[in-house]
Amino acid sequence: MELLLPNPANSTPLTTLGFLDRAATAYGDSPSIVYNNVSYTWLQTHCRCLQMASSLTSLGIQRGQVVSVVAPNVPSMYELQFAVPIESKLVFVDHHSSSLVLEAISLFPRNTKHPQLILIDDEMVSSGSKSTLSNSHFLDHYEGILEDGDPKFKWVRPKSEWDPIVLNYTSGTTSCPKGVSLSHRAIFIKTMDALVDWSVPNQPVYLWTLPIFHANGWSFPWGMAAVGGTNICLRKVDPSQIYRLVKQHKVTHMCGAPVVLNMLSNSPDLETLEHHVQILTAGSPPPAAVLARTESMGFVVSHGYGLTEIGGIVFSCAWKQKWNKLPLTERARLKSRQGMNTVCFGTVGLTEADVLDPKTGELVKPDGKTVGEVVLRGGSLMLGYLKDIEGTSKCMRENGWFYTGDVGVIHPDGYLEIKDQSKDIIINDGENISGPEVESVLYSYPVFWGETPCAFVSLKKNGELTQKPSEKEIIQYCRDRLPHYMVPKTVVFENELPKTSTGKVQKFILKRIAKAMS
Repeated sequence: MELLLPNPANSTPLTTLGFLDRAATAYGDSPSIVYNNVSYTWLQTHCRCLQMASSLTSLGIQRGQVVSVVAPNVPSMYELQFAVPIESKLVFVDHHSSSLVLEAISLFPRNTKHPQLILIDDEMVSSGSKSTLSNSHFLDHYEGILEDGDPKFKWVRPKSEWDPIVLNYTSGTTSCPKGVSLSHRAIFIKTMDALVDWSVPNQPVYLWTLPIFHANGWSFPWGMAAVGGTNICLRKVDPSQIYRLVKQHKVTHMCGAPVVLNMLSNSPDLETLEHHVQILTAGSPPPAAVLARTESMGFVVSHGYGLTEIGGIVFSCAWKQKWNKLPLTERARLKSRQGMNTVCFGTVGLTEADVLDPKTGELVKPDGKTVGEVVLRGGSLMLGYLKDIEGTSKCMRENGWFYTGDVGVIHPDGYLEIKDQSKDIIINDGENISGPEVESVLYSYPVFWGETPCAFVSLKKNGELTQKPSEKEIIQYCRDRLPHYMVPKTVVFENELPKTSTGKVQKFILKRIAKAMS
């Protein structure tokens, strides 16, 4: 037994980089990326990623130095998830974001060395050729840098699976964004976990409606390489474009925040799909009314809960086959947790989860009623927050738990249920109000919800409303369907609600507005 020890043959670091090598061999002639009139095979994507990695090395980018990307879901954004395994030395900038990045750099303190900038330009992708840069701030175009690389370059693999592979920023829905560093090991575990939990088959067709920069697209850039899927890139979430691409490419899978479901179900281009499309959503529970409309069109919705700090989805609604026999509205209610809460199960990559009393630190009673803070343990947890020792130690405690800041309960049968995210709890006259519960009621009225007890409302714009409802009508509608203490006392109509770049409503901004009004 003393000889049964780790050795170089059995202890190579876990990393998702090998997924691309496998895809190039197993699915070499199959499509990997499709964007407008441009498409690549897995063999081509493999070569392009190696070329870019080679060029970055030639530019002096070394192990451990950060390369930043400011771009939407375009081919270069996908390729850089492999070409740049992790003070930023280099920044890839989408042409639509160039002025913003240049403005940010202008705010750097004097005598601060600026990072080199590479321009991502759709025209270069379409033509596949180099051209002269008109902006002196940029070193070159993405395609120009890539062409200078060696397609036979050897991956710079991690020395340890604990080496950081990505640095993601939280979306900032509740406070200032924080830099989350994740290791090769964590991303490998989370990627495999996501594929198993969502039952993703070989060679799916995946539509990128979820921003890749948001928790690395919940690990699906690497996941699609692992299963040889086709990545349909989408620069901007547009319902008409989504319906067109789903039909054109026979899309099988997509992800997105609940707001994407709302956009799809309220689009003027709404139409029943010719085939079922699996859609994974996460965050606050999608309102039952939105789920019902979305599934009636042919989408099969799965709901999960995740964090940037754990690289993606960490809890999911483990759907039972017997529930498929229920009416559509009842299925939607189960998934949305309206009325009857849906029990969430930890994904297979999560070691342990529990709920602790925030005052005593002890486990809460397993009665399905006593709430506490959700805590986690598992191999896909972050290394920590960048340059934030205090923030890291606050979340990752010496007792071995990661404190999420979100609320949950434990049921008598041992199952953990996410009740609400901390930003969705409103305390009114000593009562805890569930934001999603109020949201579900408001969504069944033809409006879009923001916050309560002051409800911010954005009306539908597809011509479905014949007249604008009054504040009194909205309040009465809620009073007929909610306990009295949950009813919004004020209704504010807005043309648009403030959102993050991932489409989430920025509730902390609404809270500031409500506080100023009071």
